[in-house]
Amino acid sequence: MRSERGMVSVEVAFGAMLSVLVALGLCYLIAIVVQLGQLQSVAGEVARQRARGDLPAAERAQRDAPGGTKVRVREGGADVVVEVELQSRPWGGVIPAVALAARAVVAKEG
Repeated sequence: MRSERGMVSVEVAFGAMLSVLVALGLCYLIAIVVQLGQLQSVAGEVARQRARGDLPAAERAQRDAPGGTKVRVREGGADVVVEVELQSRPWGGVIPAVALAARAVVAKEG
């Protein structure tokens, strides 16, 4: 009986560490999803502005993208295709980068 003394404390300590790791992982995933949403927003906005022929507004939308974002625009036929890529590092260099991409296709106006 004496050898089991303190066993509950060890279990609680491991449980607390596991809970912290799970919480950190969820925070990281939320940060990735937020950045993906930003990329989708930028791709859609750039595509809409280019489809209208408003190049200054499209350039402003590109500047609103997170740092390090690569924006590629293709205008072929009746569509404007915008592809946006980012090597996401929401917590700096602590965790390896995750490649994110978004794409928008909009029909040209006029």
